[in-house]
Amino acid sequence: MANGNFFKHWPTMLLGLLVALVLLTAVFSFQVNQTEAAVVTTFGRPAVVDAPGLHFRWPFPFQKVYFFDRRIRCYEGSSGKLEETATRDGHNIIAGIYVNYRISDAKEFFSKLTDVTGAEDFLNNRMRSAKNTAFGQYDFSQIVNTDPQKLKLAEIQEMIRRTLTADTAGYGIAIVGVGINNLGVPKTITEKVFDRMIAERKQFADKSLAEGKREAKEIRIGAEREKTITLAKAEAEAQKIRAEGDAAAAEYYAVFKEQPELAEFLRKLDALRAVMRGRTTLVFDTAVPPFDLLRPGAAILPAVQ
Repeated sequence: MANGNFFKHWPTMLLGLLVALVLLTAVFSFQVNQTEAAVVTTFGRPAVVDAPGLHFRWPFPFQKVYFFDRRIRCYEGSSGKLEETATRDGHNIIAGIYVNYRISDAKEFFSKLTDVTGAEDFLNNRMRSAKNTAFGQYDFSQIVNTDPQKLKLAEIQEMIRRTLTADTAGYGIAIVGVGINNLGVPKTITEKVFDRMIAERKQFADKSLAEGKREAKEIRIGAEREKTITLAKAEAEAQKIRAEGDAAAAEYYAVFKEQPELAEFLRKLDALRAVMRGRTTLVFDTAVPPFDLLRPGAAILPAVQ
């Protein structure tokens, strides 16, 4: 009869045994994910388990397990949010930063900071100091400027990152990066900033205009110089041609001087050509030069001696 009751309740007993095994497994083991690191404390002494998978442990109060996400976290904090800070040349700006960090050593992290809340409180107290120190090393024009070549924001971010890296050394934190997520100026100095930016743009425009005028003047001077040289060359050529013409004319004048009657005859022919260039009807007196050449029996040229 007892054997019959045993076989009758064996499914319930098997289920109870499975539940007990699951509970014992949960009590005496823990699982670590790929993105996690675990710190197991044995009577308060920490040890790191970062290999993913199922691991054995003793139940509380002998051992306790703390899990930490090793992925990169982004933190702004109250000290990273918008607040005023001073530049090297005494201007106030409003700047906000963020910090990307990850847990690099879970044992040091747990021993000195306990958890993420403690770590971010620790970072929060150092972000303001690092930010103010970095922005205080640069002038306002290197932070707010229309010319990208003059901006030093990348250098400021790198300076803050180096400072925070040094401050968090030995705390199990790795500072991956620092960024400026907000940047502005207080309302009290906005108008002054705009006026200065306008003045800078006007100075740039005046400089460009002055360079344009200088180049235009140089072009005009060059053109005048070329004009003077060209005119001088043309005048010299003209004088040369006139001299050659005067020399040739002098030869003719010498011939005319020796035979004035020939010169007078040629002049009369030129006059006739000018008068009778087209079809023309003329009434003239053959006694009047140069028409006396047309008089019958007129002497054309005197005999050459």
